[in-house]
Parts: sequence; structure tokens; C-alpha cells
Amino acid sequence: MNKTKHYLVLLSVLLTSVLLCGCKDEQSYSDRLNAERNATNAFLRNYRIVNEVPSDTVFEVGENAPFYRISPDGNVYMQVLRAADRHDDRARKSEAIYFRFMRYNLINWYSTGNLTATDGNANDLSQPAHYFNYDDYTLQVSSQWGYGLQMPLKFLGVESEVRIVVKSQYGLVNEISYVQPYMYHVRYFHSMI
Repeated sequence: MNKTKHYLVLLSVLLTSVLLCGCKDEQSYSDRLNAERNATNAFLRNYRIVNEVPSDTVFEVGENAPFYRISPDGNVYMQVLRAADRHDDRARKSEAIYFRFMRYNLINWYSTGNLTATDGNANDLSQPAHYFNYDDYTLQVSSQWGYGLQMPLKFLGVESEVRIVVKSQYGLVNEISYVQPYMYHVRYFHSMI
């Protein structure tokens, strides 16, 4: 009986220590949000930031252009690399907009200092272009991409190229709970290429 009690105490201590160790490794949602904010802010510190969209929607363009805050709550920032005229080339509601992209995990960049693409189809034309139906979130093909990927088309024509920093709540719907911010390099098109 004494041996059994000894084993139960030992087992109890072992389980308690495993549980305590497991809890230390797990981040709370609040911790992940702080890590997301820190990584995003650190990345954006490398660029000029403009906190509002120009009233005439004439953006600076190119590799040295600033990142414009395009969501009121600061969850999406856009750098315009190539701008198509919004008046002549505007995306229409429910229009199929094709895009090619690469995305870069900013948490990984923040911890390693290396900005490397984690996924996308921009460099492999054998992969089909992705698409969404612009501003029609009732369709799964649109809503799955979240709001952030479509936001630049409120301000630019379709045949544009941008970099956008997207915090998790505006990113891919199935990844929101991971709290991972990404920088996307995106080219938009009217037809599949």
C-alpha cells in the first residue's frame, strides 16, 4: 500500500510539472496580439508612414513610396508600387479580380531578421492565379481572403501592384486565430494569367 501511495504522489507531481511547463509555453491571445503589434510596428518603422489616404487618391508610387494606412483602425497599410487609374480601371462590385501574390510572415521576420516568402503564386506561373469577387463577401471565394487583400482596390485601378501589411483580423479567415501579420506583395488583374 505504501508503494502505491508513493507512485500516486510521484505521478501527481509529474503531471503537475508537465501541466505547469505546458502553460508557460502557451501564449495567451493578448500576448499574441502584442507580438503582432510589435512585429508590425517594427516592420513599418523601416518606411515612411502616411496615416491617411490622400483626399485626391493620388499616391506616391514606387519602391520608396510610403506605406499608407488604409484601414481606420490601423490593421492594413499599403505601399503602391504601380498604380492603375482608378477612374478608368475601377473594380466593379462582384467582378472577378485575379491576383498573384507572395506573402511574408512578419512574426518570423521580427524574430529572425529575415524577410522570406512563406507562400504565394507570384513566382510560379504554372500555378493558377487566385481570384475573389470584389466587395462581395457573401461568396466564400471572396470572404476566405479576408478584407485586407481587397482594400487597395478601393483606391486604385485593377491593374495595380502593391505591398500591403495586413494584421490577422483582416487576413485569411481560416488563419485569424493564429494572430500572424503578413506583408503581401500583390498584383491584380482583370483576367487570369
